[in-house]
Amino acid sequence: MNVNDTAGAAVLEELRRRPADRRRVLFTGATTVTMDPALGVIDRGGLLVEGDTITAVGPDLNAGDAVVVDATGTILTPGFVDTHRHAWEAQLRRIMPDVDDLGGYVMSTLAGYATVYRPQDMYIGTRLAALTAIDSGITTMLDFSHNSRTREHTDAAIEALRDTGIRGVHASMGPHFGEWDRQWPGDLTRVKDRYFSSDDQLLTLRLATLATDEIAGPALAYGPGLARLARDLGIGVSVDAVFGTSSSQAILRWAEDGILSPDVTLIHSTGLTSEAWKAMRETGTTVALAPTSDAQIGLETGVPAVDEALSVGIRPGLSIDVEVALASDMFTQMRALHAIQRMRAVNATYGTDQQPSRITTHDVLDFATLQGAHTNGLAGVTGSLTPGKKADLLVIQAEDLNNMPLNDPIGTIVLGSDARNISAVFINGEPRKWDGQVLDVNLAALRGEVHASRAYVLNTPAA
Repeated sequence: MNVNDTAGAAVLEELRRRPADRRRVLFTGATTVTMDPALGVIDRGGLLVEGDTITAVGPDLNAGDAVVVDATGTILTPGFVDTHRHAWEAQLRRIMPDVDDLGGYVMSTLAGYATVYRPQDMYIGTRLAALTAIDSGITTMLDFSHNSRTREHTDAAIEALRDTGIRGVHASMGPHFGEWDRQWPGDLTRVKDRYFSSDDQLLTLRLATLATDEIAGPALAYGPGLARLARDLGIGVSVDAVFGTSSSQAILRWAEDGILSPDVTLIHSTGLTSEAWKAMRETGTTVALAPTSDAQIGLETGVPAVDEALSVGIRPGLSIDVEVALASDMFTQMRALHAIQRMRAVNATYGTDQQPSRITTHDVLDFATLQGAHTNGLAGVTGSLTPGKKADLLVIQAEDLNNMPLNDPIGTIVLGSDARNISAVFINGEPRKWDGQVLDVNLAALRGEVHASRAYVLNTPAA
């Protein structure tokens, strides 16, 4: 990886020549940031992958018949985990970069553009979002797919995730506005049987819903009925638009009804009461923060609720949210949260003799990897470079112009790196990015599809 392009191409050819289930890959010489509390950071260590699984991490590993990837001068780290993104919107990226508030987003995107989406537009947007995620080091993405107007729309979103090779979580919800078939949530039984019959696969299923009925009415709001359906199907629940007084009251009702649990994720969680946070802690409910979304769109307090979460012992995952107004990558989320929290901590103690309680770069990398996996219900599968977990990992160039010299590997990942420094991405043991390029993508053809889809959506009157 750190030599010339010819050697890099030769290694990739050898990797792909071997049957995936019998392939052995040994990474050598890297600074390995495992994000496993028991393993920590290993200087110039090795990491062995057999098939789709990490089987050993440490110095002096025996190569045997493995393909050896000389990763000297790089950092190995777990792939990032995105806990909440509305992937279908990707062809509308940054169409409203200076969005004023939540209402502006809802009326332009959910009440407007969304209503004219065809199944092929769902496929194109979701595929573009997933490929971009891979390019920027996100190996697991929860797609909060809230534009399932028909069965075909749902199928297209799932097939887009499948076709990219990402570890995808399809969280399915009906649309907020416009005409649709009202097949959701009943159609989830068919969806699970068709696409999620195995527990040992890249894609998993969740139920997506809203916290309250304020935006789109009671049919989409979480409650005992949807909780029962999720329980019967054996799937988790992701609840969006969790903020403010009404959501705080809803959380207390859910706790009383017994429908909060570690299988439930509350997204945003800004402006909640202390009583709501206590209920979340006592039930083991997980939290997905959206740092740039909360701040830029101005959701309730506009401040990502990391301090509130940590104060009750919840370590949150991180998410991208809406690309219509926000960045697409996890580096931005980590840096935004790191800066906002530390600014808030210093400001709170300014002029006093108290010491600020600051989060660290290790904290935000933990949120972006291991805690994200926990939030998505995949803590036993991904999120750290732990033997027995699936091989979802990044090779980050530590000697590139913007990263050298390597002094602190975690600081370099969080504060120094970006997508251009990611030379390789492996998902489930498969190379998905190599020598800085996402593999198996006809960029010209994709560009044509994206532009054609965007033109259709922008030029078709809202339904």
